[in-house]
Order: sequence, then structure tokens, then C-alpha cells
Amino acid sequence: MNTGTKYLGIDFGLKRIGISVSDESKSYAFQRDHILNGKDTFEKLIALIKSENVCKIIIGYPLRFNQEKTHSTDDVDKFRSTLVNFLQKHSLECEIHFLDERLTSSLAQYSLQNSGLSKKKREEKGILDSISAQIILQDYIDTAKNKV
Repeated sequence: MNTGTKYLGIDFGLKRIGISVSDESKSYAFQRDHILNGKDTFEKLIALIKSENVCKIIIGYPLRFNQEKTHSTDDVDKFRSTLVNFLQKHSLECEIHFLDERLTSSLAQYSLQNSGLSKKKREEKGILDSISAQIILQDYIDTAKNKV
């Protein structure tokens, strides 16, 4: 584990990408603002990776309960491929891992409903995406620590 580096959690969506970042000790995940998925998505991700000193990226991977791929799985695979190309183009080295994201949206919705935020704030869809990214990253962190 590199000190001073962080992990990046991503909840990929065709409209929005939820973002979370770990602390330097890689113990906790914190949600960040979502990124609108558009033509400058990868430039924004590269800037975030550089500014946060990211060494590992965890992407939520959509699977059905029977382990089969969903309609979104191919989009996530394409996103990962493009991200790998952008990282190489910018001479950045980051490990990229998928993490099964089943039930993440349900957990994020539950968390949001119990957050104490105003109804108007809870209805902002980007917040749900970032909470999902936080859950994905925290799940990865917790699982990795339990393997040690």
C-alpha cells in the first residue's frame, strides 16, 4: 500500500458517474460530486486521479443475482477499456478492479432516506450515484482489510 495515495470508487451510469475517494490510509470512502457523463468525462476523471493521487480504481460491476451480466455490464466494460486507454495516454498507472454492485442502489437509497437531508436535496439524482460509489468503495476497502 502506497502512503499518500488514495482509492477512487466509481458508480458508472450513462448519464452520471458517481464518485468517491478514500482517505490516504485507505480505511474510509467519502463521496464526491458526481460527473455528468459526456465528452469531457475522461478529462475530468484524469484531473481527479491526479489531484487525489489515486493508485487504485474500483468500478461497480452490474450483475444479476444468478451472476449473469445485465444490460449495463457491456457499458461498464467499454467504460473501463476507455479509461485504461486514457490512463496510458496520460502516463498514469492505476490498478482497476471491478466490484459486484448488486444491492448498492438499494443501500444508497436507504442511506439517503435516513440522511436527514431535505426532500429537495434527496431528489437530486447525482447524490444517489455518489452514495452508491461510496458504498462500492467502502465495500472494497472492508473486504480487502478482512483478507489480511
